[in-house]
Amino acid sequence: MSKSAVPLRILCIHGYRQNANSFREKTGALRKLLKKLVELVYISAPHEVPAIQNETNQEPEKTASGGEEDQRGWWFSDVQARGFNAKQECESSLGLEESIEAVKTAVKDLGPFDGILGFSQGAALVAMLCALQEQNLQPDFNFRFAIVVAGFRSACSQHQRFYKGPALTIPSLHVFGQDDRVIPEEMSRNLLPAFDGAQILLHPGGHFVPAKSSHRQTYQDFLMKFQ
Repeated sequence: MSKSAVPLRILCIHGYRQNANSFREKTGALRKLLKKLVELVYISAPHEVPAIQNETNQEPEKTASGGEEDQRGWWFSDVQARGFNAKQECESSLGLEESIEAVKTAVKDLGPFDGILGFSQGAALVAMLCALQEQNLQPDFNFRFAIVVAGFRSACSQHQRFYKGPALTIPSLHVFGQDDRVIPEEMSRNLLPAFDGAQILLHPGGHFVPAKSSHRQTYQDFLMKFQ
C-alpha cells in the first residue's frame, strides 16, 4: 500500500452481551495489526440485555473486564425472557428491525463505509444486512465487502428469508476458530454457501477475533483488493 492510500473505513458490529466500547477493546490487536490499512468504527446494538441471573446456557460472549455494564444485543431468540442462544430454534424473534434501523442510522451519520465486520451474533447480523443490500431492500447500504467472524445462520424461522435466493456476490472473508465452543466451526461453515466465493481464515483458537502476526497476510490480501 502506498503511503498516500486512504484507510478503508469498516463498520464494526459487536457480539451478544458486548457494546461498542468493549468490542473496541477486544479488537485492539486487530487495529494494531491493520493500522494504516483500515479505520474501524464501532456502534452499539439498540437493545439492553438483562444481566445474567445464574444462567448456564447463555452465550458467554460478555467481556471479562470493562464491559460488564451496558450489555447489548441485536435481537432476542427467546422473546419472553429477552435472551439469546445461537442454537435456539424459534418461530419469531424480537428486536431485529430496530437493529437494522440502527445500522442504517450509523451509515447515514458516520459513513460512508467501505466494508462491514461482525462478530458472532453481530456476524450473523452482517450476513442479513448483506442479503438486504443485495436484494436492493436497503438503498443506504453500499458495503463493498464483509468480514464475518464466528458467524452463523440464524435458527429463527422468521430470518430464513435472508438465506433464500442466489448466493450473495459481495466479497466476504469468514473467520472462525477450531476450538470455538460458543459458535462451533460447523455452524460457521454452514453459513459459507450463502456467500459466493467466500474466503476463509481458520484459526486454532476459540471465540474471539484472531489478530496474530500469522493472520496479517490473509487480512491484508483480502483488504488490498478494495484499496
